[in-house]
Amino acid sequence: MKAIVVTHPGGPEVLNYTDVPLPELKPGWTRVKVAGFGINHSEVFTREGQSPSVQFPRILGIEVVGTIDATTAPDDFTVGQRVVSLMGEMGRAFDGSYAEYVLLPNKQVYPITSTLSWDKMAAIPETYYTAFGIFKSLQIKENDRILIRAATSSVGIAALQLIKSLPFKTEVVGTTRSDKKNDQLIALGIDEVLVTPDTLHLPENSGTFDKVIDLIGPASVSDSLAHLNEFGIVSSTGQLGGQWTLNDFDPITAIPNNSYLTGFYSGDVSAKLIQELFTYIEERHIDVTPSKVFSLDETRQAHEYSASATGLGKVVVLVN
Repeated sequence: MKAIVVTHPGGPEVLNYTDVPLPELKPGWTRVKVAGFGINHSEVFTREGQSPSVQFPRILGIEVVGTIDATTAPDDFTVGQRVVSLMGEMGRAFDGSYAEYVLLPNKQVYPITSTLSWDKMAAIPETYYTAFGIFKSLQIKENDRILIRAATSSVGIAALQLIKSLPFKTEVVGTTRSDKKNDQLIALGIDEVLVTPDTLHLPENSGTFDKVIDLIGPASVSDSLAHLNEFGIVSSTGQLGGQWTLNDFDPITAIPNNSYLTGFYSGDVSAKLIQELFTYIEERHIDVTPSKVFSLDETRQAHEYSASATGLGKVVVLVN
């Protein structure tokens, strides 16, 4: 089969389109014919050598949409059935989705019912699963004032679209480091854009919020909590600020009284939540059209485009 193999860390040039053996079925695993996948920041980090646990050569790819090709669990799956997979050390501890076929643990294969096209399905798994988990955890109510920190990120855009699909009024404010994408955010329905060159601190005149989606992560959590209304919720579900943990954090004193801090871990994958997500997207007519589509042999170009893209939305690769 054709696959994208990385033999050593580096830039997009290390993404080598080549022939590799078709993965053989083994007990407890299922082979999926890849229809498509999205490009994710974590794959870029791994490609660059920033994932110490990953050994090369490796086929990257932490998510996939496709169909069952062969399985050791015929009671659970049927050949040709549409499925989704994400996370679970896919593309890290074992070869991932940057290929025509991927071999996955049976417990990590999730059947899906959807009428969406493959390009739209490929834009959903990791990005929208994370955004949907955040969205549900915030318990959004009518007239909530909601802040999305790093609103132009893929998860930020997905969260914005989910919020704007609600059948009641909310006010959504988003932060961005420059004003280059303001018009695109406004076109997607955002109510106000805060340009914050200092991503860790909100402007003094930004006001307070009922809900905060903090995709900057631990580096800005204290600042987010300081701008929270009483009984408000901060979801810290991102690490774009380059800090991985909350160090020297005392929840008794760091979290204001009558305020809440939560998060969502996309590595905890639920088949029920995945189907709920796809159903929600279809029923609410949320536009998940990717910003750009590449073919498997163009995966290097997909990485290059993602790094330089001036638009919003997911970059996907379609296979077969």
